Amino acid sequence: MILSGKEIEKRLGRDIFIEPFSERQLNPNSYNLRLHNELLVYTTPVLDMRRPNPTERLVIPEEGLLLEPGRLYLGRTVEYTRTYNLVPMLEGRSSVGRLGLFIHVTAGFGDVGFEGYWTLEMFCIQPIKIYPGVEICQIYYHTIEGDYEPYRSRKYQKNTGIQPSLLYTEFEEMR
Repeated sequence: MILSGKEIEKRLGRDIFIEPFSERQLNPNSYNLRLHNELLVYTTPVLDMRRPNPTERLVIPEEGLLLEPGRLYLGRTVEYTRTYNLVPMLEGRSSVGRLGLFIHVTAGFGDVGFEGYWTLEMFCIQPIKIYPGVEICQIYYHTIEGDYEPYRSRKYQKNTGIQPSLLYTEFEEMR
C-alpha cells in the first residue's frame, strides 16, 4: 500500500524524516523534493564500471543552467530523508517529464532504512533550462510485508552530497 499525504505527515518524526519539511510540498500521496544548486557531470567520454570515473561540479545559478541533450547530469535533493519500516520510492514530477527532462531514471525504489540525500540521475531529450530549488521529483512511501533487514550499504548510506556511481567498489570487493 502507498501512504497518503496525511499519513506521511502523521508519521513524520517516527518512520519518516524529511529535513527540511514544508507542508506546502505535501501532495495527496507523496511529497515533492527540491533540486539542490549543484550538479556533477562525468568528464570522460567513456565510463568504466571497474574504476572511479572523474567528475566535474557545476553550480546552478539563480538565473538557471541550460542542460544539453545526451549528457547525464547527477543532482541531489535539498531535503535529507530517513525512512524506517517503509519503502521509499522516487519519481520525477510529471510536469518536469513533460518538458523532456527525465529524473531518477533507475532504481526508483529506495531501501528500508535509507538515510541521506537522494542523488538524481537527470537526462534531457532537448535543451532545457533548470533552476535551483525547483520541485523536481516526488517521494512516495510504501508499506512492507514480512521480516526485513534495514539498508546498511557502505556505498550510499548517510551521504553528504551527490553520489557518482560507486559500482567499482563491488569489483574491488570481489578481488
